[in-house]
Amino acid sequence: MTITYGSVPLDEALALSGMEFLSAIRDGRLPHPPIAETAGLRLVTVEPGFIVWEGEPTPAYFNPLGGIHGGWIATLLDSCMGCAGHTTLAAGIPYTTVDLKVNYVRAVTPKVGVVRAEGKVLHAGRKLLSTEGRLVDANGKLYAHGVSACITLDAQAEKLQ
Repeated sequence: MTITYGSVPLDEALALSGMEFLSAIRDGRLPHPPIAETAGLRLVTVEPGFIVWEGEPTPAYFNPLGGIHGGWIATLLDSCMGCAGHTTLAAGIPYTTVDLKVNYVRAVTPKVGVVRAEGKVLHAGRKLLSTEGRLVDANGKLYAHGVSACITLDAQAEKLQ
């Protein structure tokens, strides 16, 4: 499947539940977000409370010492954890990340190959979503892990600003 990239108008995105919206991205009915193109990410799994993004570490993401930049790893983890929380939300409820904690276990290099950022919901409350994420290689070897908190927003108040 060819991946397309672009922004979905907020009203269109909020007309769908989180599961519907993210499934449409995974299936190619909606475009992957622009950050996915920048970071070389692909949404591969969408289940209630669980998401997997894949990415391949390339020299485009090198830090000054030739390793993969921690910001790229954090981007994968933020994406999987936030989207895992999004799967639990009904239509009309936007959210944003308010806290992100990443632990780097070992260096990621291009030799690692494709990595999977697996996000899982720990708690989905009315206002706060708590999630965890793991970055692993094809053999399940752990490279980084993290936790995140997201807060749901009032869609009407956000449109007025």
